[in-house]
Amino acid sequence: VQLQAYGGGLVQAGGSLRLSCAASGRTSSIGGLGWFRQAPGKEREFVALISWTTGSTYYAGSVKGRFTISRDNAKNTVYLQMNSLKGEDTAVYYCAATVSPNWASTRVYNNWGLGTQVTVSS
Repeated sequence: VQLQAYGGGLVQAGGSLRLSCAASGRTSSIGGLGWFRQAPGKEREFVALISWTTGSTYYAGSVKGRFTISRDNAKNTVYLQMNSLKGEDTAVYYCAATVSPNWASTRVYNNWGLGTQVTVSS
């Protein structure tokens, strides 16, 4: 499975941004898709995960209530709607996939796309 993330950019604090990630290849094997991010000098952290089959979701506490992950199976695309953005949301955001049915475990995500930069100015 190949992943292509896009939609990053510069936004003011309090603003919104939507990221998209298009999957191609053996998309029928996907168990889950997720968004992760890495800020300068910090380790990569998970943001949100979604089951490719059921649409069930799982969020990091830092983004719950502000971010929404969704998917469009017909377009093989997963989205991350980010609202009420804060300076600490500034990071490179990565889309990742897993073929594992255990989609809610961050450790099973081993197929990564290139990141897209999100910068939130205060």
